Amino acid sequence: TGYGSGMIGFPLRLLARENYDRLVARLGVDKVGLLTGEERILPPTARYLCCTVESMPVEPLGLDDVAGRRFDFVAVDEVQLAGDRERGHIFTDRILHARGAFETMLLGAETAAPLLKALLPDARFEFRQRMSQLVYAGPKKLTRLPRRSAVVAFSASDVYQIAEFVRRQRGGAAVVMGRLSPRTRNAQVDLYQNGDVDFLIATDAIGMGLNLDLGHVALAADTKFDGRHMRKLSPAEMAQIAGRAGRHVKDGTFGVTDGCRVLEPEVIEAIEQHRFAPLRSFYWRNRDLNFGSIDLLIESLEAPPPLPFLFRKGDALDHQAL
Repeated sequence: TGYGSGMIGFPLRLLARENYDRLVARLGVDKVGLLTGEERILPPTARYLCCTVESMPVEPLGLDDVAGRRFDFVAVDEVQLAGDRERGHIFTDRILHARGAFETMLLGAETAAPLLKALLPDARFEFRQRMSQLVYAGPKKLTRLPRRSAVVAFSASDVYQIAEFVRRQRGGAAVVMGRLSPRTRNAQVDLYQNGDVDFLIATDAIGMGLNLDLGHVALAADTKFDGRHMRKLSPAEMAQIAGRAGRHVKDGTFGVTDGCRVLEPEVIEAIEQHRFAPLRSFYWRNRDLNFGSIDLLIESLEAPPPLPFLFRKGDALDHQAL
């Protein structure tokens, strides 16, 4: 809040809400807005916006604040998601076009740095090391997990099944998934953060920067359905999830639990040392669309990307419908 106005795009509704609540507590409810696919809180005097990346206002507000002026500061979080097959084109669009009047900040994993440098050769790059250690603690049964642990699964049915088991065996658990209503999701996070329960059962949504008091993260599986097929998680994806343990100057541990194979030594080393292969492509979709006719619209949607490492998003629902 060093600037008179600002907007930041987050990868999760829950993360946007968390930061909105923090800003409201600091600045007051009339100064802050929240824009996600579920919630729209936009006081006429708001100067700061917390959004999901998809909900960052492009039209009709453009990148202007509520008073009609350009935002002084604009930030986009977790920009390495530009390499995601489903959502990547949105992040690429924001990388290319979201700009603050005085400063623009793109935050994300170092794996995105080479492609960001190719897209934005004049940008200044700064790197930060994790301030705490993340150590592999091996496999542990659900009944032996330390308190203040999160168990991460990759389907709603697995999350509920594990939560029910933990409630029976360990006395209580909170459940966090993207599909829950905002009120339910926020209440579950509060249940854990307030210490009413010591275990959090969640999908990998918590990997995208949700700030929780976690000492240990346990994977209940190392495969997930990505919208097309079941595939194994990459070491970088595992690290994103495992990295919720500890944080700042507090060390954390990660491991696996019932139903997940023991991690290979090279994967463990990559996560502990935080060394991953750089991304080789971002997804892209043409924003300069021609609405003169159906044929012209399809032709503009199928325009080739301007750079060889940009992959065209060609399977969006609206494109397929056309």
